[in-house]
Amino acid sequence: MTLKQLLIGTALAGAMTFGAAAAASAADLIAIITPSHDNPFFKAEAEGADAKAKALGYETLVLVHDDDANKQSQLIDTAIARGAKAIILDNAGADATVAAVKKAKDANIPSFLIDREINASGVAVAQIVSNNYQGAQLGAQEFVKLMGEKGNYVELVGKESDTNAGIRSKGYHDVIGEYPDLKSVAKQSANWSQPEAYSKMESILQANPNIKGVISGNDTMAMGAIAALAAANRKDVIVVGFDGSNDVRDSIVAGGIKATVLQPAYLQAQVAVEQADAYIKTKKAPAQEKQLMDCVLINGANAAKLETFALKK
Repeated sequence: MTLKQLLIGTALAGAMTFGAAAAASAADLIAIITPSHDNPFFKAEAEGADAKAKALGYETLVLVHDDDANKQSQLIDTAIARGAKAIILDNAGADATVAAVKKAKDANIPSFLIDREINASGVAVAQIVSNNYQGAQLGAQEFVKLMGEKGNYVELVGKESDTNAGIRSKGYHDVIGEYPDLKSVAKQSANWSQPEAYSKMESILQANPNIKGVISGNDTMAMGAIAALAAANRKDVIVVGFDGSNDVRDSIVAGGIKATVLQPAYLQAQVAVEQADAYIKTKKAPAQEKQLMDCVLINGANAAKLETFALKK
């Protein structure tokens, strides 16, 4: 072999070694699994996690479970088969998710939960959720004020399998229950869905034409409610939501929905990725598994500053 051939061979071998190292680094994968991106809240979560993971040098696998626990289990199987370094998960049920997260843990893949808790500790590395009770109390206090402390009202509740639905409802009632002149005439689940909320609101309105207000477990249902009220020419009914979506921001600015409660979906997902990155590199878990992030009241005074589940400074 000539010196020239030896040098070329050495250079090629070096390039192949570098390429293999680069490929190994690029193969570090974070799986991001959420409910449907049809809901802007979940889309913001996925986008926040995806952007932060890529900024930290990871590949991402963005998947949607559609609030189906069986599908979620299959997607976690996919993440395990792909050798994900971590899973960022907004789960499909507080009880139904425990086995799926444990399955990932048994495969040495840590899970970092966002938005929704599960009914188990020590299975996920972190559960980073909005302080839903605190946020619901903020929303309820604003609702009471807007209602003038009296009148008939309706509550639209989220998916019954979702812990957040119950926590928000309790937060609402612990405040509103202090005002005896505020009367609940209907409380129905619309499963976080805008079309279902529209349909439920139509029926409720027919049975209770004298309602003065609607308090909703999320913004998507609030948008369904305000649309049904508009179709019935009932612009006098006060609607308050929960999430802090751009759609509700625009409605508030236009004088439709009166208020919502911002839970920082985008930031929450990014914090989860940062904690996952630290755990991947050091195997050190955050000081606390369950972490609460406070919510912020959004109304006519600050709605214009809201953008993609975050307040602009």
